[in-house]
Amino acid sequence: MTRASVKMGGQAVAAGTSKTILLPVPDTSLRQGSVMPVHLFHGRREGPSLFVCAAIHGDELNGIEIIRRLTRLKRLKQLAGTLYAIPIVNVYGFLANTRYLPDRRDLNRFFPGKEGGSLASELASVFFENVVRRCGYGIDLHTASNHRKNLPHIRGDMADAEVLSMAEAFGAPLALDMAPMEGSLRAAAMESGIKVLLFEAGEALRFDEFSIRAGLRGITSVLESLGMLPAGKRSRKRVPLQIATDRAWCRAPASGLFRATARLGQHVRKGEVLGAIHDPFGSRSADLVAPKDGMIIGDQSLGAVYKGDAIMHIASFDAPRQAQASVDEYSEMVMDDRRAR
Repeated sequence: MTRASVKMGGQAVAAGTSKTILLPVPDTSLRQGSVMPVHLFHGRREGPSLFVCAAIHGDELNGIEIIRRLTRLKRLKQLAGTLYAIPIVNVYGFLANTRYLPDRRDLNRFFPGKEGGSLASELASVFFENVVRRCGYGIDLHTASNHRKNLPHIRGDMADAEVLSMAEAFGAPLALDMAPMEGSLRAAAMESGIKVLLFEAGEALRFDEFSIRAGLRGITSVLESLGMLPAGKRSRKRVPLQIATDRAWCRAPASGLFRATARLGQHVRKGEVLGAIHDPFGSRSADLVAPKDGMIIGDQSLGAVYKGDAIMHIASFDAPRQAQASVDEYSEMVMDDRRAR
């Protein structure tokens, strides 16, 4: 029996085909018409529905490239179920090279949105009602905010068995078991029973090849684990997932110019000096000291800092040596992998 077609935006997509649907979103001030492109792949065989989205924050570029590469995979011809790939959710922020919407709102605080509300609410509603509600699963791609960089890691509700299974399948070495922020896509999806992973890697306004490969590798692995894609001819190696037990930001104790001595991905001890903050005239002001044992999973790149600025993000693990080994092994596997390209 032939699988039924799926309809979106007034168009039908037959089983075994794909189509790019242009969802209308509120106009810019030029009133020339704005759209959110959705790449819809409708498999011949029955299976789950999953969305992959990027650029909810308009300056986060890695996810856009991950989805570009995903939609060009020949393997998608073997897809079971339905895949929705949305490279740019916040089209306004993307055009302006900014994280936010034109009214300075953060789109990821307005889900599920509503018609007749603010621009953020309208845009969130278009995405949530037309894409997210159709799916049982989702992967939300992010980078760190401006002037910061994140080590590749997963965020999600690790107490949920299905989310944990997705996280393990994704293959990233580290995960943060985090409750979602109110109004975030993940929070709204959870309330609707949709299982969502958030992948963090890299920095805003920059393409990072390692993060891109890691994201594409992870998404295809999740599709395989859900039965949406057949397993590859070669078994894909995975590292043991390390779930953080705690995390904290290391904040600047003084204003000045910061020079780091610790690096992203490094394991540090409580009280260890991570760098020094000098005043602009050369005298030493203060050391940046680790508040706890853990691994640096995020840092900032600006030289000039103010007292209280979040400089390094440290996550703690029950098995710190295993976490370090997982990160190192994962780095080698991602750069050597050919299957996800």
